[in-house]
Order: sequence, then C-alpha cells, then structure tokens
Amino acid sequence: MLGALAPLVGYHLRRALSAFTADFTAAMDGTGLRQVPLAVLAIVQANPGINQGAAGRMLGIKRANMVALINDLVDKQLIERVVDSSDRRAFSLTLTQAGERAMADAIARIQAHERRMLSDMTEEERGLLLDLLSRIERRSPAAEGEENGEG
Repeated sequence: MLGALAPLVGYHLRRALSAFTADFTAAMDGTGLRQVPLAVLAIVQANPGINQGAAGRMLGIKRANMVALINDLVDKQLIERVVDSSDRRAFSLTLTQAGERAMADAIARIQAHERRMLSDMTEEERGLLLDLLSRIERRSPAAEGEENGEG
C-alpha cells in the first residue's frame, strides 16, 4: 500500500520516468549517446545551421554546459561547428554524415523503446498522455521564461 503517495501525480511521474529512463538507457546501449546529447543532435538535425546559443535555449541548457556538449559532439565527429556567417561571434551547427547515421540508428532504437514502454496504450491514449505532459511542461519556470522572451 502506498498510503499518502497513491494519489500524488508527482510520485507516479517520478516512478514512470525512472522506468522510462532505464529502458531508454538499455535501448541506447552501445551507441555512446545519452539523452541530452541526443536531444542536441535532434535539434541540430531539425534546424540545420542553427547557432549554438539558440540550440541551447531550445533545450534549456546553460551556455557553459552547451559548450561542453557541443565540444564532445564535435570530437565524436557527429556535429560540424563553423563560424556563423551572419554573426562572427556565434557558431552554426550541422550534423555530419556520421551524425545523420547516428540519429537514424538512435531514432529506430527509441521508437522500439517507446513501443515497448507504451504497448498497452492505444494511439489515442498516447496522444492524450503527450497532451497532458505538455500542459505540465508549459507550467515550468523554463517554459514561462521562453514565453516571456527570456529563454
């Protein structure tokens, strides 16, 4: 019996996140990619030429942490970083061919992971879950900063 924990959404979110994270980690075993670097790759893939600062803001990653992440992805030859032609102080990011291959492999693994974790949900339930989670996300301080032009 969970007692006072039973009705607490936060408790169940934490437990669900723990289960999801463990399965994600197993799914990505051998790729050398973790969740945050993968998110950076996904943002760069969706926005070729994006500057490093904008990518960090989209993901809520602090500048110093973003620099280290990008350095690691450049060292792994997954991202190419060049001086932005419109702002010589900024760097523009694109995926390398190896980065594109890594993303294709990662997405296939993640899709299998999500099918596994959500196998007892209908498409409608998955859509509802995404909608409900996005409502919670919009209430976070980071999301409020983005809406006010601060992020």
